[in-house]
Amino acid sequence: MTALIATDAEDPAQLRDALRRALDDGPALGFGMLAGAPEEVPEGIAAVIATSGSSGIPKRVSLSAEALRASAEATAIRIGSGRWLLALPAGYVAGLQVLVRSILAGTEPAVIEGRFSPNSFAEATLAMLRPAPGAGAGIPDLFTSLVPAQVATLLDAADDTAVRAALQAYRAILVGGQSLPEPLRERAADLGVRLVRTYGSTETSGGCVYDGEPLETVTVRTIDGELRIAGPMLAEGYLGDGTLTARTFVRDEHGIRWYRTGDLGLVEDGVVRVHGRADNVIVSGGINISLDRVERIVRRVPGLHQAVVVGVEDARWGEASVIVVARGEVLRRSEGEQLAHARDAVGDDLGKHARPARLIVVDELEVLSSGKPDREAIRRAVVELH
Repeated sequence: MTALIATDAEDPAQLRDALRRALDDGPALGFGMLAGAPEEVPEGIAAVIATSGSSGIPKRVSLSAEALRASAEATAIRIGSGRWLLALPAGYVAGLQVLVRSILAGTEPAVIEGRFSPNSFAEATLAMLRPAPGAGAGIPDLFTSLVPAQVATLLDAADDTAVRAALQAYRAILVGGQSLPEPLRERAADLGVRLVRTYGSTETSGGCVYDGEPLETVTVRTIDGELRIAGPMLAEGYLGDGTLTARTFVRDEHGIRWYRTGDLGLVEDGVVRVHGRADNVIVSGGINISLDRVERIVRRVPGLHQAVVVGVEDARWGEASVIVVARGEVLRRSEGEQLAHARDAVGDDLGKHARPARLIVVDELEVLSSGKPDREAIRRAVVELH
């Protein structure tokens, strides 16, 4: 057994040193651990991350040093290695992997001072472009990981020369945590910003599918419409929950271990297409509707690029979808016109039955510390407003 040390991940430098020891069979690190967490974990475990995604019961995902290394090495093979900027909480897998990749690359990760903002991002990035005293000639390739909300914030501020230069300085900006709206991707491309859309989870040690293509050591397939993933970066399971582990990580007839993602999708010509969570579905008028698919379409509508779609009870249809958007997002149209535009877009793609029933404007959207929308909090707020 290996000791498990709870950490709040407040000091990236101390965390990096602790993580280096964890990768070398040192004490494992526990992030977001609840009271009563065990003090020991099986040999080989380097990190345990408590996660519940955007809703649901917290799970403690056990990641081995082998899995974390495999993920980082596969990323380096796909996009290269260099110096990373830590712009996400290190207690989440995307932030933790920035530190793992830095350790394996032998580079010092840069850290944003204070709260994330266009200015703090630009300052941290431009500092990375200045050679350190006594360093050799040349500047290493730069990388970072962001969530879509951060990308949107930076693109909105890209008229500032420093922010634009910072965005353009990266060889690749990995974007994950939630779906990347196509308008954001297009805006970034127009500015010469190199975004890489990633798909994965804590259970896969972070993103393992880049721009729809699995990393070299990853295999993705579908069974009954559900995406399943195999590869050396899979988690060992859920600490203290053997039943959930057995249900989520399964072996096929050849003994290959697969992670059941709970996501619906398909694989065509080697390209993975994610349709949404199997459990993020409402039944409206007797018809199943994927809220993730509705949300992706809504986010193509100008002014709704950061909107969130949630399901609520409806007296007529049983359940209905509602668009929730922060006040600053609604542009150039009245709320009624904006809703009509979104309903038309959803109706054209999915059919009239899938059209959202309402649009609600709030002062700001609730988010988790990872930067993802807190969908359950948003849904409760909509219910209270109703």
